[in-house]
This record gives sequence, C-alpha cells and structure tokens, in this order.
Amino acid sequence: MKELIHKTSISVRFSEVDSLQIVWHGNYVKYFEDGREAFGKIHDLGYLQVYRQGFSMPIVNLECNYKSIIKYEDEIEIETRYVDSPAAKLIFDYRITNNTTGQLAATGRSVQVFLTKDGELQLTIPPFFEKWKQKWLKG
Repeated sequence: MKELIHKTSISVRFSEVDSLQIVWHGNYVKYFEDGREAFGKIHDLGYLQVYRQGFSMPIVNLECNYKSIIKYEDEIEIETRYVDSPAAKLIFDYRITNNTTGQLAATGRSVQVFLTKDGELQLTIPPFFEKWKQKWLKG
C-alpha cells in the first residue's frame, strides 16, 4: 500500500503572531487545515470534490502537540500524511517543521467523518471514497 504525503511551505504572516512575534497557538490548527487543503488538491480529495459527491467532512477529533515556537517571517513546512482506516473516516497526521530554525514545531492528527447533505452520519465508506482509495493507495 502506498503512503500518501504532501508537503506545503508557507511564510508566517504578521496577522498570525502575538505581541512577542510568536505564532499564536490557535494558528497551528489553521496550518493543519492549509496542509489538508493542499493535500486534497494534489490527491483529488478537495472539499468541493467531496461535496459534489453529496458529502461534507466535519472534523470530530483534533490533536496538536507543540514542540517549539514559530516566529514572524519564519518559513515553515507542513507535512500532511493520510492514514488509512477501514472505517468511513479520514485521518491525517501532521508535522510542522520550522525551516528557518530546522526544529520540529508541532505534530498533530485530525479525524473527519462523512455526513450526507441531510446531515446524516455515513457509517459505511461512500462508493466514491472506495474508488479514491483504490486509485491512490493501490494503484
């Protein structure tokens, strides 16, 4: 089975830091989102693509482990790794590396489920997602 990983880089913006020029802790969640969105675009699993199949993907669990600080204008890399599951859910692991200092800044994990357009929890893997897994994990 293939490993699916995508890396995206950004420069920390002024609006993301506090008065000490350190990234506010809540922005790490946004960086995870940036990584997920970039992963989706590259691997045909973007939010609008899923929505067109009749589903949304709300986050039901989120972890963030802070390792070192990130400051204004630091260059960071967000590594997003898909974690396969037999359940009808999406799991991603994250690593944020501060490329300016070379330090690991944070790790994390998110879990998303599938909801129908009516807001019902999808308990089985949607057919489009099964096809996606066949294409990207086994192809």
